Amino acid sequence: MEANGLGPQGFPELKNDTFLRAAWGEETDYTPVWCMRQAGRYLPEFRETRAAQDFFSTCRSPEACCELTLQALGMEVTMVPGKGPSFPEPLREEQDLECLRDPEVVASELDYVFQAITLTRQRLAGRVPLIGFAGAPWTLMTYMVEGGGSSTMAQAKRWLYQRPQASHQLLRILTDALVPYLVGQVAAGAQALQLFESHAGHLGPQLFSKFALPYIRDVAKQVKARLREAGLAPVPMIIFAKDGHFALEELAQAGYEVVGLDWTVAPKKARECVGKTVTLQGNLDPCALYASEEEIGQLVKQMLDDFGPHRYIANLGHGLYPDMDPEHVGAFVDAVHKHSRLLRQN
Repeated sequence: MEANGLGPQGFPELKNDTFLRAAWGEETDYTPVWCMRQAGRYLPEFRETRAAQDFFSTCRSPEACCELTLQALGMEVTMVPGKGPSFPEPLREEQDLECLRDPEVVASELDYVFQAITLTRQRLAGRVPLIGFAGAPWTLMTYMVEGGGSSTMAQAKRWLYQRPQASHQLLRILTDALVPYLVGQVAAGAQALQLFESHAGHLGPQLFSKFALPYIRDVAKQVKARLREAGLAPVPMIIFAKDGHFALEELAQAGYEVVGLDWTVAPKKARECVGKTVTLQGNLDPCALYASEEEIGQLVKQMLDDFGPHRYIANLGHGLYPDMDPEHVGAFVDAVHKHSRLLRQN
């Protein structure tokens, strides 16, 4: 620590590194906990301030830019209230790939994200670490082909079966765009990275092994290599593949320090499957937060008992929903801290 309380990059010194130590597999005094969900989907005060603003003009700014759409790899993206990202002109034919921009230039156009990360890291004042994130290649591909969300991902899976070569080409383009984007987040101040493979469950074991896992591995390998080349300190990386329980063993060997679990996976079985070389993260059913605060405490105690005190980060098995009571979220966090300290005393 320098005399002015700033770290080597000029950021405030981190006062609470429990999450990072757990991610690296080190011993901690209690189990760290965090919850996934964009503030705009969950916190009422954020939804009110954002109500009259477009999503992208909100996230593009430290300086409140006013563009209403974002060009991602040359495709128009809009954020549809209540539905999420939407591509008005999705990829339909193989030749559509020719219209995509060079993936290496994408990160240079996302400077507003890096500015927001740096600003957030400064304003956190070292209270907690800052986690950067991105969608994994297959999940990004589904949005680009489907044009938005889908209950079946039939159009994207059609590509995998009918156009496997073009699918690999697109997944490679996305990987090549993701790597500098994630490295840029670390350079801007992110202290950990999470890759979301939100649509893993639509694939099943064979398609996942062929079209998702190789790129998940490659992202981790390349990000770590580029951080070394840039002289940046390594950061723990988390892979969260929702409904990807069939690939836990492979994910544990994919180059990530932490494997996130959804609520459909039994903690003890997950630990048996992945061994002791990675940290597990999860996995309370998000809807458990609709229960009474007393029952939330009981459910958390059972979850912590099942995971044990080592190599574990508490979380929900997915994100918070918009109608969840912040008081119940607080009860979840408090219960994790309380029970995990008691667990270490026994």
